[in-house]
Amino acid sequence: MAGKQFPSLAHARPASSRCLLAVGALILFSAVYFLLLSPSPPRTLPSPSTTTTSFVASLDRFLGSPHHPAASSAAPEDLDAAIWRKEEARLYGDPGGAWPAAPAPLRVYVYEMPRKFTYDLLRLFRGSYRQTDNLTSNGSPVHRLIEQHSIDYWLWADLIAPESQRLLKNVIRVERQEEADIFYVPFFTTISYFLLEKQECKALYREALKWITDQPAWKRSEGRDHIIPVHHPWSFKSVRRFVKKAIWLLPDMDSTGNWYKPGQVYLEKDVILPYVPNVDLCDYKCVSETQSKRSTLLFFRGRLKRNAGGKIRSKLVTELKDAEDIVIEEGTAGAEGKVAAQNGMRKSLFCLNPAGDTPSSARLFDAIVSGCIPVIVSDELELPFEGILDYSKIALFVSSSDAVQPGWLVKYLRGIDAKIIRELQSNLVKYSRHFIYSSPAQPLGPEDLTWRMIAGKLVSIKLHIQRSRRVVRESRSVCTCECRAGNNTRLL
Repeated sequence: MAGKQFPSLAHARPASSRCLLAVGALILFSAVYFLLLSPSPPRTLPSPSTTTTSFVASLDRFLGSPHHPAASSAAPEDLDAAIWRKEEARLYGDPGGAWPAAPAPLRVYVYEMPRKFTYDLLRLFRGSYRQTDNLTSNGSPVHRLIEQHSIDYWLWADLIAPESQRLLKNVIRVERQEEADIFYVPFFTTISYFLLEKQECKALYREALKWITDQPAWKRSEGRDHIIPVHHPWSFKSVRRFVKKAIWLLPDMDSTGNWYKPGQVYLEKDVILPYVPNVDLCDYKCVSETQSKRSTLLFFRGRLKRNAGGKIRSKLVTELKDAEDIVIEEGTAGAEGKVAAQNGMRKSLFCLNPAGDTPSSARLFDAIVSGCIPVIVSDELELPFEGILDYSKIALFVSSSDAVQPGWLVKYLRGIDAKIIRELQSNLVKYSRHFIYSSPAQPLGPEDLTWRMIAGKLVSIKLHIQRSRRVVRESRSVCTCECRAGNNTRLL
């Protein structure tokens, strides 16, 4: 072919030589590649001759071999104190306030509900806030009650804030439902209960119920991974039975059945949140300054007569009203009542916290943030974040039967060692941050601990979702809320 030059056959290598060279180069390249790029050799696996699947053979080898178990120390003399030191270091030792570091943030999908369930109710509250004549049947200011139960606002406002303004990193809002661990329903059930006419409120509840239960994510899980704030015992009450599988955010768990029906609420599913305190925070400086002024042994200011479990109050009044260094007062509403309660708590060593209409009351959290050691007389009480916080480090628990015995409570309080009182007061200063709602939400604040408690339920939530989707409906293996025991704090 014209124009092309080919090497002469005299200079060309034999075909066999060229083939050998190519094979050699390939082998050399493969060896270098293996040495440079392959991972380190795996651990040597037991040879087939040393591996056995026989229980008896394995047991013979186990019992015939010398074993050197790891050295384990005996339990410390005071195990509770040792555990508390570890928990305290975990809670407060990290400057960033992480407890404990979560493997991944909780992913929350926040529904964008129609404004009549959200913004319109908030504006209704703000527009009528100064109507001081708006009282409940027992004389309590309606708007103050709404504030006490405003946990729905604090959680929602933090979740939807721009990420650049948020301080909590253990929970994030996701925009896609398939990415969510949990779904948050931002319906203001307490505002609607107190500020709407009765029939208007019930109609709004029915509309909200239909909107929620029509959501694909709700239908998929039957609400098990949905959070509904029902922090006032009366809120959402007319339709609660239809959402009993959801996670409820509650002030307590009434075991009498007056507020929640048996099987509707239980600790494995729901979360207890603190009331919003009614008094100002007494911080470390405040506690130090008021230390020498705490001349009252025991203080109580509030309704002296209550229904249901709160009947203990009238018995305690009879027992304590004439005791020395003890102040028992009927509470009053409004700003004057707040000032009187705040001043009384800051002048007292101990604050009495009996049950009210429900096992809990906002007074407990007022006492905590005032540096006044709570004396809790409420046998059925459940407490916020008890999977994280140890309340025995900040409060005294007294059974109702002991508290009403003549002279028993006063003698008990007077006999408490001064060192123990100082420790309890010191711990109150540390713990107060766990009960102060704020914007932006703070690490280790109540919003933060709420999400940590919910994150701890995720595996159980997903177990019941997956299980419910494959168990035959008519099967006796289907576990519903009704098959659970009623709320009870008594030890078995």
